[in-house]
Amino acid sequence: MSNVLVRNRAGKVLGHSALRLWMAVVLATATVLVALVAAPPPASAAYCGITWGSLSKSHPRMVAGPLTNVRAGRHTCFDRLVVDLGRTRSGYLVRYVTNVHEDGSGAVIPLRGGAKLEIIVRAPAYDSNGNGTYHPSNSDELRNVSSYRTFRQIAWGGSFEGQSTIGLGVRARLPFRVFTIDDGATSRMIVDVAHAW
Repeated sequence: MSNVLVRNRAGKVLGHSALRLWMAVVLATATVLVALVAAPPPASAAYCGITWGSLSKSHPRMVAGPLTNVRAGRHTCFDRLVVDLGRTRSGYLVRYVTNVHEDGSGAVIPLRGGAKLEIIVRAPAYDSNGNGTYHPSNSDELRNVSSYRTFRQIAWGGSFEGQSTIGLGVRARLPFRVFTIDDGATSRMIVDVAHAW
C-alpha cells in the first residue's frame, strides 16, 4: 500500500488510515450493490404470474349430463384436477373449508394436507335412469398424488340430488382457479392449485 497514492476530490493525497477507510467504503458499497442485484423478487411478485387468489369460486349452472371420471396432472406452476363430464358444461362451487362432507349422509371425509378444498360439481354421477356413471375403485384415493407438489389427497364425496362432491386435500391454503372446457363432444371442469403464492 505504500506505493499507492490516492487523492481525494480536492486533490489532496490520502494517508494510510484514510486510504483504508476509503477502500472499506468502496468495498461496502460494492457488496450492497451485488446484494441488491442478486436479491429475490419482492414478496408481492406473483408466483409464475399467478394472480388467482384463494376465495370461493362458483358458477350456478346445473346440468343433467353425468360426471364420468376424475383425473389429475402435474404442471410447472400448479397441480391440476380434471373432472370429465357429459356434453354440457356444468356449474360448480369450489372453496376452502374446515371439513368436506359426504353427499347425503353429511359424514366428514378425512383428507390429508394443511388445507381442504370442497369441490361441488353441479352434475350427477348417474344417468337419467339412475345408473351410476362414475365408479371409483377407491373412494378415499381417486388418484395417486403422492409425488405432487401441492395435492395431498383426492377423495370422492358421492353424488346426491343432481350434484357431486370431491374433497381435495392440499399442502396449504394456496391460490386456485376453476374453469370449464367444452370441445363439442365432452366437457371438463378444471381446478388448478398453485404450488406457491
